[in-house]
Amino acid sequence: MINSADGVEIMWEGRFITAKRDGKWEYVSRSRGIGAAVILAIDHGHILLAEQYRVPIGKNCIELPAGLIGDETAGEEPAIAAIRELEEETGYLATRMEDLGEYYSSPGMVSESFRLMKAHDLTRTGQGGGVEGENITVHRVPLNNVETFIAEKRAAGCGIDVKMLLLLAGGFLS
Repeated sequence: MINSADGVEIMWEGRFITAKRDGKWEYVSRSRGIGAAVILAIDHGHILLAEQYRVPIGKNCIELPAGLIGDETAGEEPAIAAIRELEEETGYLATRMEDLGEYYSSPGMVSESFRLMKAHDLTRTGQGGGVEGENITVHRVPLNNVETFIAEKRAAGCGIDVKMLLLLAGGFLS
């Protein structure tokens, strides 16, 4: 199938992703205009992290809380999605989200971008863990122990999301 608007061949399309070919270049994009929000949530000197099993890598992965924008409601605002996803995944409600910009996680293979959002004024409302089937473990890690925590999780066999480099490099945490 060829998308005549831009000449990109759609090789396969599912509910959430689409495999495409543009000339010799093959890549994957999100379907239906869905985006993603990734959340920096700092609570009194602690960062909130999510650990969950990820099928593509076949193991648990340590990540910043994140979720899809517009997967249930077309035109959803990133801040609204981020507030909802943070509470679902971690059990913490933010009163405000600050947009830190758009970023690309693997631009050589995936066209998907994500909005990096910083949560403000957190209140614990529950246990978190995500929606049915996500089985998310919430970690509240002291900022001064992030490097050790990540190293221990890597040594225990967890995958480490590339966005963890934000925490190790600094700059966004202040």
